[in-house]
Amino acid sequence: MDTLKNQPQKILLDLQKLNELNSMGYAGKFCLGDTVVVACGDWSGAKYIHEHEAVYDKMTNTYWERRCYEARKKLSR
Repeated sequence: MDTLKNQPQKILLDLQKLNELNSMGYAGKFCLGDTVVVACGDWSGAKYIHEHEAVYDKMTNTYWERRCYEARKKLSR
C-alpha cells in the first residue's frame, strides 16, 4: 500500500484545474475530463502531458514522455 502513496499523481482535469493549466500556457491542449501527469522529456524541467503519452518508470518513480523514454531505453542497451 505504501507503494501507491509514493507514485506520482495522475490528475483528472476538472474545470478549476483546466482553467489553471490554461493560464499557465496550456490553452487548447487539454479538455475537461482528460487525465494528465507531470512528466519529464526532451524539454527542460517537467510539464503536463496526457497520461496516454507517458510511461511510468518504476526505477526513477517518474513519468516520462513516451518517445523520450523509448529513446533512453534504446541508448541504455
